Amino acid sequence: MNTAEVLADAYGRIQEVVHSAVEGLTADELAARLDEEANPIGWLVWHLTRVQDDHVADVAGREQVWTADGWDRRFDLPFPAGAIGYGHSAQQVGQVRVEDRALLTGYYDAVHAATLDYLGGLADGDLDRVVDDRWDPPVTLGVRLISVIGDDLQHAGQAAYIRGVLLRRR
Repeated sequence: MNTAEVLADAYGRIQEVVHSAVEGLTADELAARLDEEANPIGWLVWHLTRVQDDHVADVAGREQVWTADGWDRRFDLPFPAGAIGYGHSAQQVGQVRVEDRALLTGYYDAVHAATLDYLGGLADGDLDRVVDDRWDPPVTLGVRLISVIGDDLQHAGQAAYIRGVLLRRR
């Protein structure tokens, strides 16, 4: 395997967990919170997808799938188009209500496809390119792509855990 294939495999694992976490859930289950401050599955999947879309679009030098393909209009959320959920209050988290799980998986799949397209053009040497010099040390492309994988897998795992709790309550 080359670097692009390893990264594509890791992003594919996120996609698998996202789909299994929302499969068969109702809108109420997607919005269910384990306590009044907890993040629900719908918000977690929306957020992890927004982070991936934002970060990969930035390093790829392209518009986010969110706005380019009109997902921002389909979700119709009360946030600016650039919002990714970072720093959301409990109230803002609760404003992410998704009536159809296909909207979540559709957006994720579109972002996943754009991610794979970008990864397919990478060579090993590309990973050393600095993409954010606001940090010390500066963030390279490789670090950014791995950071998204780590963040997304954590949130996808949280969604899978919440799903398990909700299914036991049925």
